[in-house]
Amino acid sequence: MQLLHDYIFLIPLVVLLLSEVAKVLVEGMRGGMWHEGLFRPGGMPSSHSAFVTSLLIVVWRKLGIESVEFAIAFCFACIVWYDAMVTRRVLEEQSRLLNKMQHFKKFAESLGHSVLEVFVGILFGAFITWIGIFLSDLPARCSFLQPVAWFVGNCETPL
Repeated sequence: MQLLHDYIFLIPLVVLLLSEVAKVLVEGMRGGMWHEGLFRPGGMPSSHSAFVTSLLIVVWRKLGIESVEFAIAFCFACIVWYDAMVTRRVLEEQSRLLNKMQHFKKFAESLGHSVLEVFVGILFGAFITWIGIFLSDLPARCSFLQPVAWFVGNCETPL
């Protein structure tokens, strides 16, 4: 956990990887095609939304809500959320139309996210980020396997 404490900006990368794993699991439960969900556009939860939400929370936690960096991260997150829901959805509709009009090349039709997928991505990113921040704030002598010591607030006492 010392690694997360020293390099808190690793948390968004962990969130990105975990959201991709969650996407594979959801895809597998929906249609049984486990291998098709990894690192593809669209799907539940939105990895882009989870990543930028995590980045936004980490910048907020590290530099404060009044910092210029937080404002930049917030604008970046809004652009990504908008892109995931609106811009990519328009590209999806254009791909469908092009696939109907021509027959020599098939364009990917699943590019964007629904509002629900983006919202779940935001919640997923926030939840995992707060867990990462909690773990990064533990004192160096606290063990991950000492929940009783966490409860009483003394991580240095062995169980």
